[in-house]
Amino acid sequence: MNFNTIAALLGSMAMFTGSAMLAPLVLAVYREENSGVAVFLLAAFLTLTVAFELKSRSDPKEQTLSVREGIAITGLGWLMVSSLGMLPYLLGGHLNLLDSFTEAISGFSGTGATVINNVEILPQSILLWRSMTGWIGGLGIVVVFMAILPQMGRGAMHIFRAESSTAERNRQFPRIRDNAVALFAIYLTLTSCCAGAYYFCGMDWFAALNHALATIATGGFSIHNDGIIGYESPALELCMSFFMIVAAVSFTLYLMALRHGFKMIRKSTELKAYLCILATAAFLIGVDLIVEMDFHSFDAYRYALFHVASISSTTAFVTNDFDAWPGFSKGILLMLMFMGGCAGSTAGGLKIARVVLLTKLLRLIMQKKLNEHLVQRIEMNGQIVPEEILMSAGRFFFAYLMVDVIFAAVMIVDGIELTDAVGVAVSTLGSVGPGFGISGAFSNYSLLPPLSKIFACLVMFMGRLEIFTVLALLSPEFWRRDKGW
Repeated sequence: MNFNTIAALLGSMAMFTGSAMLAPLVLAVYREENSGVAVFLLAAFLTLTVAFELKSRSDPKEQTLSVREGIAITGLGWLMVSSLGMLPYLLGGHLNLLDSFTEAISGFSGTGATVINNVEILPQSILLWRSMTGWIGGLGIVVVFMAILPQMGRGAMHIFRAESSTAERNRQFPRIRDNAVALFAIYLTLTSCCAGAYYFCGMDWFAALNHALATIATGGFSIHNDGIIGYESPALELCMSFFMIVAAVSFTLYLMALRHGFKMIRKSTELKAYLCILATAAFLIGVDLIVEMDFHSFDAYRYALFHVASISSTTAFVTNDFDAWPGFSKGILLMLMFMGGCAGSTAGGLKIARVVLLTKLLRLIMQKKLNEHLVQRIEMNGQIVPEEILMSAGRFFFAYLMVDVIFAAVMIVDGIELTDAVGVAVSTLGSVGPGFGISGAFSNYSLLPPLSKIFACLVMFMGRLEIFTVLALLSPEFWRRDKGW
């Protein structure tokens, strides 16, 4: 591996992070937050110092990146940006070191779990930075980085692929940077439309901006302790439900629709399955709330639709404390946490595409048990799915289950109840945020013991980079110079 090339590209990422801190700095100046001005000036200075030190190593423009270098840049880049992103919390005295890092990586990974008990006392500049971390990480730090900064040279596909396992299949342009720019344009447009819609639904401009950043990134950070409950606006809830579902659909599908017509949306097997799952889950939860908790039918389906959209998209906004709902409804929400949104979206989870493939594979195996001479292929979007894609889905499913089990076991050893541990594990790996019991519907991880918080940071990191990139970084063999990847 060429460590100078890696250092130089990490320096560019650090420079981008430091530049992003200028937005909350300007807000701090406008709001006359003297402490906020000092905090973001110092944080930006430290971040840019790291950037210039790394950039001084070499100029990577003419370098060809290998697979290993792509994985190293992506994984180390996410860790570095999260470490630099925690500086405003730490320097401002709002959180200690571990909690600052937990809050930062929760934001950048799109998990939206917080360790802050009262966010409403935070300066607006900190709240804006908190929402920005989720937005920057939502589409992917690498994608945003590629879209804004110049192309990083030959072999950039290895970096793109290390951040998203669907990068190569969903590629629409020959040049990686063109693909990133197109995705970023859609991302920015949806965010702007979402902010405008929230403003017209009754939010002030600051709340509308922050909640729009959190919605389209499916991060879920709110500037209120009680989430969306205080607004008590069915119109706002319906608007938020719409945008959360939009954010959970593949951004590449939108790009394909713009280039080839909306017939591409009608052909999407994954989108049809996702909408079917949403409708079924919302109906069942609505019935359960009416029967078990005597909700009025309007309120029951209002809350059901909102939380099904919120949990399945892994945004995790809250309008009602679903931790107090019947076990049947909580069980459905837990399954939605596990499945997540569509591949190529900002949502986390296992992804609906994998759920569809694994379901079809299971049905095929059962049919072959009845007729061993049966010859049948699995199709998706009207095309036959290669065997390697099926194997990849199976491998990821197994790894996903194992990480959930291991993290839950660690938390149980750390003194957390079984049901709480399972809820937190599924929620954290799926980048959802809320859980049941100790974390609750409002996604607060402040009660987690230190060891569980450390593992939660690792699992959020793994969930955002889809496990295997992180496992490669943790392997000693990865760093040996004699490996010819």
